[in-house]
Amino acid sequence: MSGMDEFDLSREVDELRQALRRSQQQTSKARRRTADLVEAVYQGARDAALAQGMPKPVPPPKRDRRRAGVEVALVHATDWQLGKQTSGYDIDTCRTRILRLAEKTLEMTEIQRAAHPVHDCHVMFGGDMVEGVGIFPGQAYEVESHLFEQLFACANLMHEFVSVLLSGFSRVSVTCEYGNHGRLGRKGEMPSGDNVDRMAYRIAGDRFAGDDRVEWVTTGDWYQIVEVGAYRALLVHGDEIKSFGGNTPAFGILRKCNQWAAGVIDDFSDVYMGHFHTPMTLTMANGCQIYVTGSPESDNVYAKEFMAATGRPSQRLHFVDPAGGSVTASYLIWLD
Repeated sequence: MSGMDEFDLSREVDELRQALRRSQQQTSKARRRTADLVEAVYQGARDAALAQGMPKPVPPPKRDRRRAGVEVALVHATDWQLGKQTSGYDIDTCRTRILRLAEKTLEMTEIQRAAHPVHDCHVMFGGDMVEGVGIFPGQAYEVESHLFEQLFACANLMHEFVSVLLSGFSRVSVTCEYGNHGRLGRKGEMPSGDNVDRMAYRIAGDRFAGDDRVEWVTTGDWYQIVEVGAYRALLVHGDEIKSFGGNTPAFGILRKCNQWAAGVIDDFSDVYMGHFHTPMTLTMANGCQIYVTGSPESDNVYAKEFMAATGRPSQRLHFVDPAGGSVTASYLIWLD
């Protein structure tokens, strides 16, 4: 190699090092800005809570003294897309439907109580609770409000939803998983855990901090193991499974869940996910179920145009035998 070639190679290496250093500095700076933003949101929420005072605890229902055959209500509430605006869906419509879900949960529970006691409820928030603003090109033209407004409207609605449930259950446990619509920036720009869903979860959960009838769990993990006695379920959002050509990838969902159940993830029985806005039930190789839950939204233009599909607004309600570790009753709750 000639001296000139060595000189050119050395200069190229130096330029690459400088480019890498600049990229690392920019990434670090962007992450610091994000961390500052997240902390500012939490501080604002804390200040607002201090100014308004903590909500008054909801009075518990009359205790059912029966002990035999106790079951637990299990609600999968996911893909609210709060902030999205279509011809038939907006923030007010979302609130109306989610409160309808709460009331129907109480009604269905009373039917179950005719046969056996149902003291407690476990809520699984499955992600995409907000619509976001920069998830796909043109999304800014399909939203009713900015991300800040979506965040606090969502936190308020989750607090209201759980409060209604507290009026009919002795205890409410909440497990939270975030979705892809709550991410900050474009995919891969920021840590996946920096997510508006998680912010809303924490703000809503903090409002129950003094209520010993509420257990609230939210983490930065991409999956959650939900335990109801001996029943162990896997909660994911669903964006871990890729869709091609606008199809709901039933085979891909089965393959991925079977792989997870083969020891990749700690032991679980059934799987709960949203993301695809199409309710369905699939059976894994081990005989356990995959429950894909719909969304409360309606008149999604993207779904009609790209996927040639549309679904009725719905969420999911199960009843679980905590001693036997199984689902005893499964309902789709229609919200339109």
